[in-house]
Amino acid sequence: MCPMELLKQKILAEGRALNEHVLLVDCFLNHQVDVKLMKAVGEEFARRFADAGVTRIATIESSGIAPAAMTALEMDLPMVIMKKSVSSILKDGIIQTEVFSFTKNAPYLLTLKTQFIKPGDNVLLIDDFLANGEAAFGGISLLEKAGAKVAGVGAVIAKAFQPGMQKLRAAGYRVEALAPVRRMAEGLIEFGE
Repeated sequence: MCPMELLKQKILAEGRALNEHVLLVDCFLNHQVDVKLMKAVGEEFARRFADAGVTRIATIESSGIAPAAMTALEMDLPMVIMKKSVSSILKDGIIQTEVFSFTKNAPYLLTLKTQFIKPGDNVLLIDDFLANGEAAFGGISLLEKAGAKVAGVGAVIAKAFQPGMQKLRAAGYRVEALAPVRRMAEGLIEFGE
């Protein structure tokens, strides 16, 4: 069975659609991490973006860290983590943008320490979920302000019925979703764009 078919089977077996908007996958993607599955995810992102000239991997804390780390390991590249919380020790050399969190139903300040992104870098942004695209657009904004080019966005799971994937593509960004979900309802998950 292909690795991404394994991902879909894992979502069906262990994930829970609580309603048409919330897919709980905390048993293997964020609260507890299936590292073998994340290794396969990293290998798949590396395969899909092998031709993109990527120089760095970036992600947004915290649920994107596992798939991004495995992608960075597979591509032998550094990984940069954008922070969601304001730190008292991060004052110099940072850029920020406000992002609305669907999960928390509140805005937060996304922060990038610019010393880790160089002008001319070609960055692959990896995240656990893609829904409305707010986090991805926030991350892209910071990366581009730092002088980088965005090679693409990789999402482990994309809610294809929400506008994020389409908005990113319409803005000219390459988007690869390993498990696009076409429809969800309580107890129901259907894959496909």
